[in-house]
Amino acid sequence: MMIHQFILAAPKPGMTALEFQDYWVNVHAVKFAGRIPQIRKYLIDSRIPFDADLGSPALPHQGIAEIWLENEEEQLASLQTEEFLQGARLDEPNWAAFWQSMVIDTTAYEIVPGPALDEQNPGRVKLTVLLKRAPGVELADYRERTLGAYAGVVAEAPGLRRYLHAHTRDGYYVFGEASFDSVEQLWFDDEQSLRAALSSPWFAELKAAQEGLVDPKYVFSLAATESWIIGPDPR
Repeated sequence: MMIHQFILAAPKPGMTALEFQDYWVNVHAVKFAGRIPQIRKYLIDSRIPFDADLGSPALPHQGIAEIWLENEEEQLASLQTEEFLQGARLDEPNWAAFWQSMVIDTTAYEIVPGPALDEQNPGRVKLTVLLKRAPGVELADYRERTLGAYAGVVAEAPGLRRYLHAHTRDGYYVFGEASFDSVEQLWFDDEQSLRAALSSPWFAELKAAQEGLVDPKYVFSLAATESWIIGPDPR
């Protein structure tokens, strides 16, 4: 399956979140990263102020690049292109605190299909959640359960429009443990719908489903709106 890569990034010192997001979407993505030929699809999630984000301390990142690549060979080739080496890589210090960036390569599974992935609903809000399995849970067991009974609970979120669960790829475990074992994304019509879900009885059911499966110390979320750079159809 195609690599679904998440790159979480934070603003360089002195740059506001809005300045950071504007530069990323309108300059870096268009002039540099989007020109890397191996990238099949490219989406930027711009973080919105949301006091119900999970995790302590809160994630410092103000956005996520979602990049789709055909396979590991294409990914390696992309890092050797002039568009990356002389373009995207050199531009990064102009807007991002690169020492805070985090990259997670995943294999993604769509649990709840949703509306077409397009720009027709600019108010749509997406919650991205980073998860680490509980101590003692085997990785294979975690992957099976997160696509089974656990996913069934998440899918019952009131107002949910689409749901994706993505497992961190095996390469992240070659030399030890990955920082996170999966990334899940939940789409809602707007911020009010997301907030209503998190304050509903469903959220208590979700926390119960995570017990013994997810390490509560390593659950972090980021609410955002989407901007497609390449896609939603692959080029």
